[in-house]
Amino acid sequence: MNKVLIDGSSLTIEEVVNVARNGHEISLTLEALQKVKIARDLVDKLVEEEKMIYGITTGFGKFSDTVISKEDTKTLQRNLIISHACGVGKPLDEEVVRAIMLLRVNALSKGHSGIRIETLNTLIDMINKGVHPIIPEKGSLGASGDLAPLSHMVLTMIGEGEAIYKGERMTSKDAMEKAGVPVVEYLSSKEGLALINGTQVMTAVGALTVYDSINLLKTADIALGLTMESLNGIKCAMDEKVHQVRPHKGQINTAKNILDLFENSEMVSKQGEIRVQDAYSLRCSPQIHGASKDAIEYVKNKLNIEINSVTDNPIIFPEVEEIISGGNFHGQPMALSFDFLGIALSEIANISERRLEKLVNPALNHGLPAFLANNGGLNSGFMIVQYSAASLVSENKVLAHPASVDSIPSSANQEDHVSMGTIAARKAREIMENARKVVAMEILAAAQAIDLRGKKTLGKGTEAAYKVVREHTTFVDKDRIMYLDINICEDIIKKNLIVEEVEKALEKSLLVDEEILVESTI
Repeated sequence: MNKVLIDGSSLTIEEVVNVARNGHEISLTLEALQKVKIARDLVDKLVEEEKMIYGITTGFGKFSDTVISKEDTKTLQRNLIISHACGVGKPLDEEVVRAIMLLRVNALSKGHSGIRIETLNTLIDMINKGVHPIIPEKGSLGASGDLAPLSHMVLTMIGEGEAIYKGERMTSKDAMEKAGVPVVEYLSSKEGLALINGTQVMTAVGALTVYDSINLLKTADIALGLTMESLNGIKCAMDEKVHQVRPHKGQINTAKNILDLFENSEMVSKQGEIRVQDAYSLRCSPQIHGASKDAIEYVKNKLNIEINSVTDNPIIFPEVEEIISGGNFHGQPMALSFDFLGIALSEIANISERRLEKLVNPALNHGLPAFLANNGGLNSGFMIVQYSAASLVSENKVLAHPASVDSIPSSANQEDHVSMGTIAARKAREIMENARKVVAMEILAAAQAIDLRGKKTLGKGTEAAYKVVREHTTFVDKDRIMYLDINICEDIIKKNLIVEEVEKALEKSLLVDEEILVESTI
């Protein structure tokens, strides 16, 4: 069994995906274990001395000035969890729940949270044995962290609430018993707060979305290549010289990807051979796709920081025996990032739908049949495919409104500015899924258009993509139930089949955020 070692500092997005989706197990390094123990020893010492420390010997939020006796600390921690478990809505997917638990373990393993090792081991065992708490998707303000949804995670740890085990929904107590994971009999001082005060829900959703977005951006470049070939597009706009004089990395990478895809193609043209210019959705695609790539690189860099950070409160510094109440739980760095991610992905859907419209519109598609239909009139062809894409693009425009510009005070105005970061992450996820559907529709239409144009030699990369599409869907010679084809094409994108075959044919990876060394002429 593959295992990911957790030290609190080196977790990658790829490892998050492997644990969340591929069932990889986790374990703590010896160094992490030692750090956790040292921090816990300090908490026990300060509780014994009855020092007044937020969340350890006091209440929470507006009750931060209320002192809690040593005898009541266990009750305080339990009450925190059961009172804060106020999430609503559909349960988060199991892969998201696994990512949440992993990220919480990683943060706690840094040794600044004061959790007991046996409590942390319970969470690790739940990941490794497949006990997945039911965590409602709504109810977080993104500060103080993801309090409500993370409380649902902890409910399962203490034998309350519900969980899924081996595909079956049941009480947490039953799930833990079936999996052989002992429930936490009681949460000691600081532990409840350590487990729920953090940004792991928004970050888990965001990490999986960014990972999928990278695949989607590669696929969008492939879709562009197929569309350009079906329209005898002008490849001159991809010339490296054009992009060296405006050297944004994503733009340069996109243009290089397209030229690599076109190698040996007989279906693209040069300026002046058929027409002088292409429409913006073709000619400006490096600038548009590239801007989204640069945005996603920014978000990815922020995620790499966040998934290896301490985001609870108060923070314990054992080396100086100090506990400081700060604001690392505030989700603003990720809220802004995930809003940016949603906007970037919306643009991929926008331009993809415009290319789809160009393919089906007889006034724009350079001689192809209207709506890519044989015997048009009797057959509607791809007419309503474009309708559906337009609907998704319009929906994305609503979803792309930033969540982070809003804030509603809570806890009697003690928490007077919140991030709404978890809403931003969930919106970005939904936008990504809509964009993936639109790109699937473009790919289907481009393959149809290539056949109608009279398929000649495609590029080295686009030929590989075309073959994958045609292995799963056939030419539409007469009207049929189109949603089935759309779903099939979306599925092969989700499984990364198109990208994998294209990269195999090219013998290189398509570029998203990798650095290309170019000599700028600016």
